Order: sequence, then structure tokens, then C-alpha cells
Amino acid sequence: MSQMHQVSKAIRSTLVLWVITAFIYPLFMLISGQVAFSYQANGSLIKNSQGVIIGSALIGQPFASEKYFWSRPSSTSYSTADPKKDEAGVLKTGVSGASNLAPSNPALLERIKGKDDPDPTKKIEGDLNHLKTAGMQPTADLVYTSGSSLDPHITPEGAKVQIARVAKARGVEPKQLEPLIAQNTDGRFLGIFGEPGVNVLKLNLALDQIRE
Repeated sequence: MSQMHQVSKAIRSTLVLWVITAFIYPLFMLISGQVAFSYQANGSLIKNSQGVIIGSALIGQPFASEKYFWSRPSSTSYSTADPKKDEAGVLKTGVSGASNLAPSNPALLERIKGKDDPDPTKKIEGDLNHLKTAGMQPTADLVYTSGSSLDPHITPEGAKVQIARVAKARGVEPKQLEPLIAQNTDGRFLGIFGEPGVNVLKLNLALDQIRE
């Protein structure tokens, strides 16, 4: 077998594999995803009653109003920085990730416990006091950030401690909110992996359907 024949065979094999891996396989996966898993393949987007996209089931959002269940803290503000105050460039990078602060780090302790200052205008209220002031028993997920800082879930316990606050703000009975938490709780993957989590965006969207 000549050397030229070997070279020609190698080139043909390379071209065939290139067509399969660069075109046929990606096209097959794209079509399969759109046909069988259209919702997931397009970002698990969530729409409100008007059909407007308000977010994704996979990415958390910050909620500050007393009328809504709060998400867990985020070291990136869920990548929703103010465009006018985005010194860190969060909006440009869409950054995600943990703060990587050690338990003894002053910045972490300041965020959680707060910082006293003789000047009341400079006093920093920590997350623990903020939760207690709102009448909530702090849970770990409402105090600590997640590994991605984009976690859309809180624990069922983290949602239940907020029922009284949300019910009071909306003027509804707490028992009206309890079923919503169960309905918007995602179970363990395959029934064995991970822990149950409440999707905060879905929960708050369902919350808006309740008449005050």
C-alpha cells in the first residue's frame, strides 16, 4: 500500500469524523432537545400570566419587598448590579461563584453579624439582625450564600419561617401560603440525590395569584 494511499485514507477519515462531530451530532442534539425537552433546552424560562418572560427556573433573583419570600443572600447580587454602580463589572461578565471568604474573615462576619459604629449613619446591620427584625428565625440558607450565588432555591424551612411576615404584609391567612410552598418544592433528583428545595421565583409568582 503506497504512502499516498495512506495519506488519502487519513484525510478522508478526518473529513468524515469532522462532518459527524461538527455538524451531524450537534444538529441531532439540537433537534432532539427542541422536540423532546423544549422547555429545558430554551433555558427553563418562566412567564407571568401576561405571557411575559420574568426569569428562569434555574437562576435566582433578589426579592426585597415584605410581600414576597426572600431568596438566599448572593455574593454577586444574582448578577443584577445597578448599571450605574457596577464597578465590579457584574453585568458585563455575568459572573457567578462563591465569595470564598473564610469563616473568620472580617468581611463575612460583618455581613452576617453587622458592624457597630458610634455614628448611627455608619452602623451596618448584619443579615442575622435583619432577619430577626423581620420576625424570622434565621436558617442557614437565609444567612449563607450558595456556591454559585445564583441558587434559585431555599430550603422548605427557609420558606416556612417567612410565612408570618409575608402573610402579614399581604393581609392574608398564613394557612393560605403553606400549600404554595409544598406546590413549588422540587424534590430530590431521582428521589435520592440532593435535598428538597423551594423555587423562590415560582413561589412568588404563585403568591401573586392570591387575592389580598
